[in-house]
Amino acid sequence: MHKTIELTLLPHELDDSRLIRKRAVAKAQANEQDVTLVKVVKRSLDARGSRPVFRLKVEVFEKESPTPEPVFLDELKDVSKRPPVIIVGAGPAGYFAALELIELGFKPIVLDRGKDVRQRRRDLRAIQQFGKVNPDSNYCFGEGGAGTYSDGKLYTRSHKRGHIYKAMKLLVEHGAKADILVDAHPHIGSNKLPHIVANIRQTILEHGGEVHFDARVTDFILRNEVMEGVIVNDKLEFRANAVILATGHSARDIYQLLHRRQIVIQPKPFALGVRIEHPQPLIDKIQYGIEKRGTHLPASSYRLACQVNDRGVFSFCMCPGGLVVPAATSPGEIVVNGMSMSRRDSPFANSGTVVQVELEDLHEYDVHGVFKAMVFQREVEQTLFKYGDGSQKAPALRLTDFVRGKVSTTLPPSSYIPGLYPAPLHELLPDWIYDRLKKAVRIFGKKMPGYFSEEVNVIATESRTSAPVRIPRHKATYMHINTPGLFPAGEGAGYAGGIISAAMDGQNVARAVAQYMESRVLS
Repeated sequence: MHKTIELTLLPHELDDSRLIRKRAVAKAQANEQDVTLVKVVKRSLDARGSRPVFRLKVEVFEKESPTPEPVFLDELKDVSKRPPVIIVGAGPAGYFAALELIELGFKPIVLDRGKDVRQRRRDLRAIQQFGKVNPDSNYCFGEGGAGTYSDGKLYTRSHKRGHIYKAMKLLVEHGAKADILVDAHPHIGSNKLPHIVANIRQTILEHGGEVHFDARVTDFILRNEVMEGVIVNDKLEFRANAVILATGHSARDIYQLLHRRQIVIQPKPFALGVRIEHPQPLIDKIQYGIEKRGTHLPASSYRLACQVNDRGVFSFCMCPGGLVVPAATSPGEIVVNGMSMSRRDSPFANSGTVVQVELEDLHEYDVHGVFKAMVFQREVEQTLFKYGDGSQKAPALRLTDFVRGKVSTTLPPSSYIPGLYPAPLHELLPDWIYDRLKKAVRIFGKKMPGYFSEEVNVIATESRTSAPVRIPRHKATYMHINTPGLFPAGEGAGYAGGIISAAMDGQNVARAVAQYMESRVLS
């Protein structure tokens, strides 16, 4: 038999396995000699009281052992001679779709416009240090997708979209720490994810799949409006009866290709704003109520939201102990994002702070049809770039000056390597975005006393929160609404938001593809 109990621990007690066992056995009123295992199944930090504590859910087994956890890699088979499925994009949706297809007996052929994780680092260095943007290899494009070099947060509310445990366990089987199966807000870190992503690629290759880099899809192969394959780099043909399109939220050329080939797409609401960077000790003091965090507590985070003039304003992709990085995907843009290493030990905390952009806000862009949200997004990014010196230095203000509509004379220290310069964000951002942000940060300052401080940088532009275009698909079959054989997946299709939700969407799509392929054989 086994019992599930809850424990409360002080931060310095968290790593003491003997203490956890002793307290768990006592609380379960179990006989120590009969206890075969004490297993922590959930762990979360609670900083609401006078001092931070950790809440643990623990299973105590008496005279029995738990059911062995599945090893999903053991379910994979050799698919080298099985029917192929093309996957466009080597991000979480694409790679997890590939793993699922292998398990189901199909051969994935993964095509990515960018480079593998090792080669990709050179292009990240080029944008960080020299302001040179490679439109096919950057913080958004390349093996692992945008999440690989953007923190590796695994928290999701999308449990209903799929089997979250399987996605998390596969990450563990490819090298992530088992802690991610327990932590309420799991996180891997941008220094750890590349190794895990490379291991997933190796698994795909070892089981007979294919992965091709520097392989940008430039056209689709259609017959009677049915998808039969893709053309890569304007010359190479890859053919299959099913194509999974998992290109991420920034592949604007793919949206344009879809439209040109009369494959239905739709404009989609998204969010746009700035990235706000605090000193991490300031956030720790606000959240923990202590002057110095110490080694037993993680860098603290926050989540904030409010309504301003009928639009939501909210924090997004909060990176405690993190860095602000340049995330443009084309020359002539300023886009910023956040990331953290696994230890989250940077002296800075940053978070996107963004305003909901609804389609009704974009009437002046109606002339652009299905691209109106995308064009608006791009124009804001280009406006901020044109104000600068042609580099990837980002326009910024002190938070206090941002609210006053005043250009700062100096800026606080920042983690942003290309550098910051004072700029009139109150004039450069769309006025209806700026006005809502200005009011929202005042509200956030009341919710978190100390948040509103002159030590804080407001950095533009945080604009890649989600795709500004949706590729519509049938709810039951996951297939595109007017193109048989095409299966949109992940963030770029408008059906996910983050590593885990994209991974689960990829798995769901792969299962739908398997059913489609099998039905074609039967027919």
